[in-house]
Amino acid sequence: MKKLGFLLLTTQFLFAQEFTRRDSLQGGLRFERTCFDVLHYDLDIKIDPDTKSIAGVNLISFNIVDNTRKIQIDLFENMLVDSIIWQNKAIAYQRMDDAVFVEFPEELNAKSKQSLYFYYHGNPLAAKNAPWDGGFVWKRDQNNKHFVGVAVQGTGASLWFPVKDHQSDEPNLGATIKVAVPNGLMNVSNGRYIGKKDLGNGFTRWDWEVNSPINNYNITINIGDYQHIYDRVGDLDLDYYVLKDHVAKAKKHFEEVKPMMQCFENKFGKYPFTVDGYKLVETPYLGMEHQSAIAYGNQYKKGYLGSDMTRTGVGMLFDYITIHETGHEWFGNSVTSVDIADMWIHESFTTYAESVFVECEFGYDKAQTYINGQKSMVRNRKPVIGQFGVNFKTGNSDMYYKGALMLNTIRHVLNNDNLWWELLKDYSENFRHKIIETKDVVTFFNDKTNKNLTPIFEQYLRHSKLPELKISISDNTLTYYWNCDVIDFEMPFEMEVQGTRVRLNGTQKEQTFNLKSNINSKNELKFNQSNFFITVNIESKNAEKRP
Repeated sequence: MKKLGFLLLTTQFLFAQEFTRRDSLQGGLRFERTCFDVLHYDLDIKIDPDTKSIAGVNLISFNIVDNTRKIQIDLFENMLVDSIIWQNKAIAYQRMDDAVFVEFPEELNAKSKQSLYFYYHGNPLAAKNAPWDGGFVWKRDQNNKHFVGVAVQGTGASLWFPVKDHQSDEPNLGATIKVAVPNGLMNVSNGRYIGKKDLGNGFTRWDWEVNSPINNYNITINIGDYQHIYDRVGDLDLDYYVLKDHVAKAKKHFEEVKPMMQCFENKFGKYPFTVDGYKLVETPYLGMEHQSAIAYGNQYKKGYLGSDMTRTGVGMLFDYITIHETGHEWFGNSVTSVDIADMWIHESFTTYAESVFVECEFGYDKAQTYINGQKSMVRNRKPVIGQFGVNFKTGNSDMYYKGALMLNTIRHVLNNDNLWWELLKDYSENFRHKIIETKDVVTFFNDKTNKNLTPIFEQYLRHSKLPELKISISDNTLTYYWNCDVIDFEMPFEMEVQGTRVRLNGTQKEQTFNLKSNINSKNELKFNQSNFFITVNIESKNAEKRP
């Protein structure tokens, strides 16, 4: 599933970070990447936890888009290429950092279907603090059995297997993931379980099949002494793979999944990967949104490892990892950003989905309390959108919390909840299994609401500071305007003044509102900053006139 003709290669912001050739090779879309479209990955590997090594092959099937003799496949340079086989013959390749340029002996014609076998081995990088840095997690459970996982979002799937490592191209026909592990252990990967095979050398291979397009970073392995728990909600299979000592508490703890699924399907549309099922898989790290095999490591606690990041108390009403990572099945896994610079498309909508779950289960007021509790985690130091073409996101929490609060603001700008919920569901369903960028989101929201929301998106996403509402009071006249970076910024705001609730539409031009009588204190004005994520700056000239 490939997105073409979409990427702005111009830099819109100056970032302090300097980028290298490696960054451009991983994040850029040169001809050697755009000339082909991946159809399917068939990964057949052995993972040895004792030696922390991988060996095997990836059969890559693809369509040629433009005539070419060279394509780029990615594999971290610490992993070794054994051979690349095309039409039963080894072919040449050149390595440049983590990029492998495969050179065919003849030109491949556009619209032709091709495949190659990429044999490799090595010791993949270990994560120091997964999932925030990429790599394998090699641990043991309380019974001293191997307990292994991997998380590579941002770092790149090519950390552990050969792949076209860019979000713009997902395998249209999914992936087969066959992983051999030591006897007595199980590997759980994405999609449906299709069988196992004793290889006779102390290893058993576990086979899984994904039938939907899948992000490269979502392809995963989970190795452990697992026991399977099965449940169902509607027509959706719910599979839980947990360490054997945790079965009883897992069954109770995961009761939350059914109301969560009912809520999300009601608000965002049908679960996007019914054909591949839904799994929670216990992992030795906190969690990740691995498609149809969500990594769960929240220790069967409510909140975030037993604490409430929002400090509102509402965060302790649900398991953060279960709700957040499942939200990514709609936003990130189904609706995917073409470049990680646009990762707000994943994280902002998913973070907002947490408050949607709260609203489904506990009501609007608690949902508003919860989402406003996230304000303390907003930094407003960098734009939410990163730099394109260099595998770079801004790296701060604003793509989560500021983006979610922006969506909450837009909900109240519309001031029509029926329209809001219709908009969210239509957005999710319209872009189901598609790869998009910011302009696609904004255009869709504008068209569906018949409003120009572009300046609002631009201010929150492309500039660091929040919209500032400037207020001045003189006698019985209130003057107001928006102080923003974006030209033609326009947004309503709400306040309570002299016992009356007022909703006004602000622009960057000064406007006035006549009060019933003079106001002698700023405290007599109360602005609604729960529904609108803004700053308010009030200057009272009346106060200056008092003796």
